[in-house]
Amino acid sequence: MLGNQDVYVNVVGGLKLNEPSIDLGIVMVVASIYKNIEIPKECVIMGEVGLTGEVRRINMIEKRLKEAEKLGFKKCIIPESNKKLLKEKYKLDIIGVSDVKEAMKKVGILN
Repeated sequence: MLGNQDVYVNVVGGLKLNEPSIDLGIVMVVASIYKNIEIPKECVIMGEVGLTGEVRRINMIEKRLKEAEKLGFKKCIIPESNKKLLKEKYKLDIIGVSDVKEAMKKVGILN
């Protein structure tokens, strides 16, 4: 994947991020920059990432998916544990992932 490297993310402007659902999106952006492969613009990514790379369930998934639809996204990467519990149908192509490596494959960063 990315090798044995530490990556630190600094958010400028005093913005405070205490929302764990942003973890997977940040990891994916760092990986896409490292691999020089663009993540499709119509794809939204959400999930909490554990220290071993597992993608953990997030809160309010139904509300987040409805908002992603309103914003015009076509594809959504979410935790597999959330996907299993979805009750409603969405216009999004919803893809559940269990770990970071699987998410990277789903958006085309890894083969």
